[in-house]
Amino acid sequence: MTQFTLGWEEWLALPDLGLPAIRAKVDTGARTSALHAFAIEPFGSEDKPMVRFAIHPDPADPGLEIICSAPLKDRREVTSSNGETELRFVIETTVAMDGRSWPIEVTLTDRGSMAYRMLLGRSALDDDMIVSPSHSFQQPELSFDEYRAIPRHKQHRRALRLAILTREPSNYSTRRLIEAAEARGHTMEVIDTSRCYMNIRAVGGEVHYDGRRLPHYDAVIPRIGASVTSYGTAVVRQFESLGTYCLSGSEGITVSRDKLHAHQVLARHRIGMPTTAFARSPKDSGNVISLVGGAPLVLKLLESTQGKGVVLAETKKAAESVISAFQGLKADFLVQSFVKEAAGEDIRCFVVGGKVVAAMRRRGKPDDFRSNLHQGGTAEPVKITRSERETAIKAARAMKLDVAGVDLLRGEDGPKVLEVNSSPGLEGIEKTSEKDIAGLVIQHIEEKVAPRPPKPRRRAP
Repeated sequence: MTQFTLGWEEWLALPDLGLPAIRAKVDTGARTSALHAFAIEPFGSEDKPMVRFAIHPDPADPGLEIICSAPLKDRREVTSSNGETELRFVIETTVAMDGRSWPIEVTLTDRGSMAYRMLLGRSALDDDMIVSPSHSFQQPELSFDEYRAIPRHKQHRRALRLAILTREPSNYSTRRLIEAAEARGHTMEVIDTSRCYMNIRAVGGEVHYDGRRLPHYDAVIPRIGASVTSYGTAVVRQFESLGTYCLSGSEGITVSRDKLHAHQVLARHRIGMPTTAFARSPKDSGNVISLVGGAPLVLKLLESTQGKGVVLAETKKAAESVISAFQGLKADFLVQSFVKEAAGEDIRCFVVGGKVVAAMRRRGKPDDFRSNLHQGGTAEPVKITRSERETAIKAARAMKLDVAGVDLLRGEDGPKVLEVNSSPGLEGIEKTSEKDIAGLVIQHIEEKVAPRPPKPRRRAP
């Protein structure tokens, strides 16, 4: 058997943790291996516990800080060489040295005052390994400069702690987001928006749920239903005040849910949309109808969703009757021109991080001008034009939404935005496009909350 010789100090890599270079002390007098770690924080579910921690891999450069995460294997008492006993988190990870790699157990402890960020104990050594206590670096040397040479897109992704705010934990979109997050090594907690309560104060505000203070999340995915928009956006604002990245911001949710406000924002950004009018007094109904070019026209409740509260009036008399009914219910509504050339079709563009990642054409039932899938419509893949793509991206940006479902009509004079949805469903778009949209959403979150690469140190001239 060929022997693998180690010196009393060696360079090694921990690729599972995204650490390409660590200088370790090899100590056969110590049974347990230890890795420098601070800001240690357990997270995850009971059946998949995780631990997150930070490390300064270069003792001479405290500005080089790497965030790591790993599955949590155990927590046990470890007695150090000076006789002190400490309860430490234990992880299993892979050590790599000169093309050879093997799994080891490592305990996490603060070694910030020590010259070596890692101690390699005898339990981490295979049978064919021998240690030469009078020699150093018997294996190839590495360099801390490797951290600064890693391109951002190839950096190790640490496991994230994520949460979904929803009152529908079992629906398709929620399940797919959880699946996509866990497939990429993250943990996801489902939180009922209406059961959150908040401690609002100038410093150290909190969000509580089920009798406990919620931990810090790397990102929160709001899927706020229309019935709890006001309270849901208050919860999102609280997370925002704590510095948590929210996939849909409170402002974007609020604006997109108010159709009048949304159309005013679209108009301010010169984004094409059907001619729209709004009035409150019943005396103005005739003028409102004339503003949109007369019948046929579409009337929409300001907070309608999934095609509910949307009515097509084919004649002026029918429009006046619907307007009268809405006003009798003291319901605010919009009046819009009917885009005949759309022929009961619209296009849903799914925007993630400023890009249209999928699109589908939706058709309504033969006797229904609405194309919503919830109203029995059908969908098929569609190739959108450059103008439609740019309009969808511009509309999502105008609403300040990183993820949005933008509904377009194909008008004679270009695309017209019907609606921008801040919590677009995934089922229709995934099944139609056959794309992993949930995975793209999680990937976008990773890009938003991943740590930035450390800045290169200035070298002395």
